[in-house]
Amino acid sequence: MLIWDIAVWLVLFALLLGLYFTVTSATWEADGEDSVPKLICKPSALSSYLTRNCKSFWLCPRAGWPHLQTLYSSLWPGPGSLHLVREHLQMSDGGVIGLDWAVSGEEEVVGEGERRYRDSPPPILLLIPNSLGAVSGHCRRLLQLALRRGYRPLLFNRRLHNSVPLTSRRLLPFGDPSDLREAVSYIRYKHPLAPLFAASESSGSALLLSYLGECGSSSYMTAAACISPILRCQHWLEDGLHGLYHWFMLCYQKTSLSRYATVLGEIIDTEKLFRSCTLRELEETLFCQSKINNLSWASYWEKNDPLRDVDEVAVPLLCICSKDDPCRGNPEVTLPFELFETNPYFFLLLTNHGGHCGFLTSSCSSWSHEAVLEYFKSVSDFFRAEERTKSVYRRKMSMTSHKRRGAATHNKESVCFHNIHEIFNWQRSYTR
Repeated sequence: MLIWDIAVWLVLFALLLGLYFTVTSATWEADGEDSVPKLICKPSALSSYLTRNCKSFWLCPRAGWPHLQTLYSSLWPGPGSLHLVREHLQMSDGGVIGLDWAVSGEEEVVGEGERRYRDSPPPILLLIPNSLGAVSGHCRRLLQLALRRGYRPLLFNRRLHNSVPLTSRRLLPFGDPSDLREAVSYIRYKHPLAPLFAASESSGSALLLSYLGECGSSSYMTAAACISPILRCQHWLEDGLHGLYHWFMLCYQKTSLSRYATVLGEIIDTEKLFRSCTLRELEETLFCQSKINNLSWASYWEKNDPLRDVDEVAVPLLCICSKDDPCRGNPEVTLPFELFETNPYFFLLLTNHGGHCGFLTSSCSSWSHEAVLEYFKSVSDFFRAEERTKSVYRRKMSMTSHKRRGAATHNKESVCFHNIHEIFNWQRSYTR
């Protein structure tokens, strides 16, 4: 009953926060020019294109208390209802994950979450929630908005998360992308022609970054985005979070694991697990000091640090962060600015305000959701434009090959316009 009492109080608190934002939204004012988000990245043709075409990047989320924005965005489900159609997917080791397809209320569902479309297949948006597995209001609103914008939203549920049954004694740390890799292969097999995008929130970014780093150019994704990502997870668990968030995450994880205490007792010390007072102790008991694994804390992070293979990422990745994030902590310590300044695949959109997965506007909608979807569209348009330009160039070069050598050399120089050099320069800087 204690858990239900806590849930009731959290819902009431969310309602009060909703009333607060409704009353105060009209009086909020932007901070001026300094409040405009900053795009931190390595100069390239793609970054210039995003700067020109992503208008929402330069709109300011409203200033407000970061704790209120964080809690409101997490607990408030948003207007309307969201219908999810689940597929259970069995992994190679016998474990099971859940794939929840978001559908509109009046939409016809055909078998395993399939839908009928007359035209070309719409893009798929794979959403990875936080490492707790809780489907927050922030996730639900992004699924709703993506559905209205013509995407096929899909929620990834890990083992044990969101009522996914436990069929294997093996648990995966949030830096192990093996389940996500199998899920993406399945999605690609079922929808080979649909463009695939991925987004994550909070600590779910560790799984997405691990996947992109391990798979490199074979990720099957067009672009990816992380909202309020936790990039330095070891530091995050060691230094601890704000007391309220730390307590909530610890209690939530213990409650979820308690349902499978008998089965988990065969591989871990459950008594020690439920006596854990910090998230680090909980993580160590689950994955470092189990009856199957005996790893040091440092060895564990060598295998699970989300940035361990960051140099292999070959997909444009946008990270949206705020300076007043109460969960992540000081951005000077928790954000690797040098990564965004030197790697052409990484883009950091940094705001002064927004809390953790908040970024609320005066209408209580999420600015980060608009920015992510516009970013996906701009990246797709950029790649299509590059392909068209290169196709035209190849056709012209093919025509010159049938002419005599002197004329061919002259024509080759005449068709080599400046935009071709931009493509060449972009490719060089984009793949190093």
